[in-house]
Amino acid sequence: MPDLDELDPFDLPDWLGTGCVTWQAREADRTGFHVRGVLRADDPGRDAQEQPCDLLAVDQAYPVPVVGEETRRHAHQAWRNGQVLLVAYDGTPALAVPGTGFAADRIVDVVGRLARAVGARPDDYVVALRLGVVRRDE
Repeated sequence: MPDLDELDPFDLPDWLGTGCVTWQAREADRTGFHVRGVLRADDPGRDAQEQPCDLLAVDQAYPVPVVGEETRRHAHQAWRNGQVLLVAYDGTPALAVPGTGFAADRIVDVVGRLARAVGARPDDYVVALRLGVVRRDE
């Protein structure tokens, strides 16, 4: 598996650091190494703004490693320093973190680190997780 391109958090939209933001899982399955998500501006009176932002657990290695060794090392180093590594995964910004999956408390920690990375207060960020399958036909 090749190493992923690292992204600079300040290349993300400015609104991520200036107001209230919600990170929302796009699907209910959070048991895997890759959780698709989106960041949304929550400020009333502001245009609806969205930024895709996935979560990626870099230690998943079966049946093949998720990332190359350099990306994995950088993710662990950032985490140890209280930060989070931002990478491009399948063309989408993703937060690369140590581990093989995501529990709710881990997701909250990851999103809080993103908030600090873009110059926002973690208190201005909310995490929304789906509890079950979303049925659009009901």
